[in-house]
Amino acid sequence: MLKLTNRATTYLLLMLALVTWAGIVLFTRYVPPQGLMAFTAFFALLAVALASTFAPVAYVIGLRFISSRLYRATMRHAVRQGMLLSLCIVLNLILRAMHSWNIITAIIIFVAAIVIEIVSLARK
Repeated sequence: MLKLTNRATTYLLLMLALVTWAGIVLFTRYVPPQGLMAFTAFFALLAVALASTFAPVAYVIGLRFISSRLYRATMRHAVRQGMLLSLCIVLNLILRAMHSWNIITAIIIFVAAIVIEIVSLARK
């Protein structure tokens, strides 16, 4: 199994973020928003772009601002937090695109993400 350092993983995620954000720009420029496949591809690209953007940010915030001996910032935790935040945003946007979004569903989605994060941190 390939072992990457935190720095290499951060650079890899930042490069992936740039590529996927460029892919979103090109996708929205050249593909009309018609059909299920266009929406699926857009939200998949958006999920990857957001997760690869939020993971390095979560890692830096964890390193710089959360100094506790109970919580040690690792890239694995940062990737999980980035994916959870990305999933929350994408799910809310999907509900908004289907005209089914309301504040209660948004709160439920974010509470579920918080519960998942607490459970995963408690397992540690």
